[in-house]
Amino acid sequence: MIPVTRPFSPPIAEYQEYLKGIWQRNWYTNNGPLVNELELQLKQYLKIKHLLYLGNGTIAIQIALKALELEGEIITTPFSYVATTSSIVWEGMRPVFVDIDPETFNIDPKKIEASITDKTTGILATHCFGNPCDIKAIAEIAQRHDLKVIYDAAHCFGTNFEGKSIFHYGDISTTSLHATKLFHTIEGGAVFTENPETLRKMAYMRNFGHAGPETFQGLGINGKNSEFHAAMGLCNLKYIDDILQSRKNQAAYYQQYLSKPEIKMQKIQEGSVYNHAYFPIVLENEAMALNIKKNLEKIEVFPRRYFFPSLSSLNYVGQIATPISDDIASRILCLPMFFELSEVEQHMIVRRILRALKYQ
Repeated sequence: MIPVTRPFSPPIAEYQEYLKGIWQRNWYTNNGPLVNELELQLKQYLKIKHLLYLGNGTIAIQIALKALELEGEIITTPFSYVATTSSIVWEGMRPVFVDIDPETFNIDPKKIEASITDKTTGILATHCFGNPCDIKAIAEIAQRHDLKVIYDAAHCFGTNFEGKSIFHYGDISTTSLHATKLFHTIEGGAVFTENPETLRKMAYMRNFGHAGPETFQGLGINGKNSEFHAAMGLCNLKYIDDILQSRKNQAAYYQQYLSKPEIKMQKIQEGSVYNHAYFPIVLENEAMALNIKKNLEKIEVFPRRYFFPSLSSLNYVGQIATPISDDIASRILCLPMFFELSEVEQHMIVRRILRALKYQ
């Protein structure tokens, strides 16, 4: 079976070495030494000043919304994983969907201002599949309307924009370190900000607001992560450059053999160093996409319809027309991408897709 992705697993002996230390210290959670070490190494690798390691990417978005004291309406994208939207609703705000650019699959900045009202307090945009949004245009809009910007950069580990990690941008950037991501800590997430005071605020928030054993600094929640998860991150960080290179090679293989008139590929933002976290293809129509999916599944290859359906169709949000997102969502397939995927397996996938196109 070839799934759409498979977690990277470091040599088990390396993980076991960290486990021995955890056992000896008997310190399993609550901001332990491995959590601190992972935060330090991530800052060094990413060339980032400030970050906090969290329990998952969803709590990262929720803490970001709270830390910036947002309320009312939040401009966001309909083409993302459900956590982008559900976090807004969970925190008592209203998501206002702005349709996407048909080439980049990111929120279309040319359509944002028409959706801004006196209730709008922020923009929550996703760098879809690790492809940077039009960061400059969004920053200009936010400045004109006095809005805060949060980037859902869940797919973005290893992506750079104009010489900096993508996590530099926005008032707060969030990411996921879930096992499905190219760099993972089994479960995990992080928040990034250039503002030291915002970081301080979020540091209290991730630990129930504790400012000491018996004192509290405002409202908080349990956003912490464990030593066991941090240990996996420390193991995997040693291999991140190899992981990124393997994704780049796999993407180049797909690109070479699937550049066909019937197949559209995502346009990557200029000025980016892309991490090749995913390989989405968009077919001419939904029937063609479903036919390819069916043909691949017959040989136990499992692409995914990321992201279907559009989030504007969720039953707990106000209905807003997003025809471009709806259209792309109906025709998209993400092909298998993971460290152990071989060229032989890719060849089989490509042949099956081309055959399905020929005999549809």
